[in-house]
Amino acid sequence: MKTQSWKELKKAMLQDPDFKREYDALEPEFRISSELIQARLDKKLTQQQVADKAGMTQNMIAKLESGTTNSSIATISRVAGILGKELKLVAVNR
Repeated sequence: MKTQSWKELKKAMLQDPDFKREYDALEPEFRISSELIQARLDKKLTQQQVADKAGMTQNMIAKLESGTTNSSIATISRVAGILGKELKLVAVNR
């Protein structure tokens, strides 16, 4: 049995229209999470350091980065600001 890489598996799974629809629906959340992680790493900050600056717990930052919590726009914006980023919302017609 051949082992698939994540990219190969993802490509195969995206052939399923139901899977692709759900995957695409989550894309904005994935993008926010990955942007926050990259900004934190670029600043060479730990999750704990960001949490301290934001008045949050490290666990809350971990959940925000992993996408396992429904954070408010205000919370995401506050963390983005600490990381030197600005949250911009853009309406897109689909």
